Amino acid sequence: MSLFEAILQGIIQGLAEFLPISSSGHLAIFQEVFDINSIGMVFDVMLHFGTLLAICVAFWSDVVNLFKEGIAIVRDFIINIFVFFRNIGKSDNKKQSYKKMVTSPYRKFVMLVIVSTIPTGILGILLEELITKASTSLLIVGICLLITGVLLLISDCLPSGKKNAKNISYKEAGFVGIVQGFATLPGISRSGSTITACLLCGFDKSFAVKYSFIMSIPAVLGATILELKDFGSLSISGTEISHYIIGTVIAAVIGYICIKTMLVLVRGKKYKYFSYYCFMMGIFAILWHFA
Repeated sequence: MSLFEAILQGIIQGLAEFLPISSSGHLAIFQEVFDINSIGMVFDVMLHFGTLLAICVAFWSDVVNLFKEGIAIVRDFIINIFVFFRNIGKSDNKKQSYKKMVTSPYRKFVMLVIVSTIPTGILGILLEELITKASTSLLIVGICLLITGVLLLISDCLPSGKKNAKNISYKEAGFVGIVQGFATLPGISRSGSTITACLLCGFDKSFAVKYSFIMSIPAVLGATILELKDFGSLSISGTEISHYIIGTVIAAVIGYICIKTMLVLVRGKKYKYFSYYCFMMGIFAILWHFA
């Protein structure tokens, strides 16, 4: 893979990951149209890692607080386990009280993200083979882009709700996680589909964008860790590794800019323009497949 191809794919990843037009779908189209040999999951995951860095920078304060509260939840959970064993055999008036684990909006936010991540992870494992095969077919990519276009039209028709971390149910978080799981199919926009799911559940628009992006952190981080095992078996030159790193950095920079853009766009009914674009790219992908 040349430096130019790495740079261009980094730009596509950064733009399409946060703008609701599907990064995986656009990368598949780009690789097919320009006859680029399959770059494998490692570079794909590195590009996603670049956009993960963009999320961490854009929502740094939230990410730090969520991390701190997540550690605190684990600590309190362990304490409660010890309390459970200490209380065995004791009378009710001598039993020690359990620590309440969800005591703040940030702790609730952490729990919501965990609940959303579980179905995403399960679907990711179950659909892994299908996703790999789908990435090589522009017909499937095109159909998924058309589906994304429909979802974006729906999101533009939905009013902004009032729910934030404090009053979102775990059932709703699970539903958003299921949607994110299916968004691993190339052509289904992860941000577009999950934001639509959030709005269907009555999330505040700005919080819907934040939740959509932050809930992707565990999924992308998990995929990155799993793919690290492949580095040892790959024969990659030092030049190619440098290209991978450059592509990742570019994806991070462009992704950060697009996150800030999305926070503005979500306040207005602007998704229909991305919907039209997805319809156009979907039709193009389908025609290219048959051509």
